[in-house]
Amino acid sequence: MTGSRVRSGLGVAAIAALLLASTAVPAQDQPPQGNPERGKALSYTCLGCHGIEGYRNAYPNYSVPKLQGQHPEYLAAALQAYRSGDRSHLTMHSQAATLTDQDIADIASYFAGKPLVSSNKAPGSVPQAATLCVSCHGQDGVGIAPTYPTLAGQHEAYIARALDEYQKGGRKNPIMKGFVATLKDADIAVIAGYFSKLQPSLATESRPYTRLTIGRRD
Repeated sequence: MTGSRVRSGLGVAAIAALLLASTAVPAQDQPPQGNPERGKALSYTCLGCHGIEGYRNAYPNYSVPKLQGQHPEYLAAALQAYRSGDRSHLTMHSQAATLTDQDIADIASYFAGKPLVSSNKAPGSVPQAATLCVSCHGQDGVGIAPTYPTLAGQHEAYIARALDEYQKGGRKNPIMKGFVATLKDADIAVIAGYFSKLQPSLATESRPYTRLTIGRRD
């Protein structure tokens, strides 16, 4: 059993190394630098969902993800996937469809704010179901590379929904598809529960008050 786990760990490490190498981009093809001030101005519609603490997607019902503290590179990649259709969500596709690469970089920079920094250690024992996940998403839930999402403190329902979408093809990522293929519902529940409780946590971006929202608790 120990030898099998070692080989499995080495295999995941090799995949992670290949993915990290694949993120290296020639200087002339570097993505645009994000401008958070411009991103804030562009994000007024995004804040209608992502600026409300605990807001939920109507159908299917799950919590809209927290974005503050996330890697901006990952947020940009996610928006590009919604724009291209590699992620299936009608509202997000409609929002992203008209965005340029510069718009996406600016919005991602604004929502990320100050990304969480990894402590490089687990707060306790990692559940068996999550042992492969931490190879990319970090012992403390902070993604080990800019394009890997940070999961620390993310909504449990959102993590579970994302894993379900990877399993069923709603999100097209060959690496994640391979990892989630054999997960059972109980495994997904354990993984989502583990990462959602990690601290420090991702947060919901504050939505600016208007005359319509002041005095209300969102």
